[in-house]
Amino acid sequence: MPKCELTTMVMVQDPTTGKVLVQERVKSWKGYAFPGGHIEDDESLYDCAVREVFEETGLSVRNLKSCGLVHWFNNKTGDRMIIFLYKTIEFEGDIISNDEGKNFWMDLAELRAALNNGQQTNSFYIYQPLFFDDKYSEAFGSWNNDEPWEMEYR
Repeated sequence: MPKCELTTMVMVQDPTTGKVLVQERVKSWKGYAFPGGHIEDDESLYDCAVREVFEETGLSVRNLKSCGLVHWFNNKTGDRMIIFLYKTIEFEGDIISNDEGKNFWMDLAELRAALNNGQQTNSFYIYQPLFFDDKYSEAFGSWNNDEPWEMEYR
């Protein structure tokens, strides 16, 4: 039976510097990403996003704005992964790093250049239009381990 995995990801931007909080992940999804993670039973999407940011970065975030979702479909197994994307400029606390990876503030232009130049091994670059362009609400991608990804933005 196909599985459906639900996760969140949050772009935290410092309104005074314009920099965004980036994770340099060292676990399963290696490379740059924004904080986020799996939704627990009896937890809303919003609450998951807030909890994951706090657990992974030490920041308390609020007033999250939805900026779309990424919907992956495995065309061999029927499995799906849906990542609900949020962004905010409202946070407090000091960033920490943990076993997920190092967290740090990064200039937005520097991050986009790194993602566009293929310096990252994960698929995070695919999420850029949803976080930055404000013209899409969904990215739908088909994948399996034998073929390249296909992605459509809507």
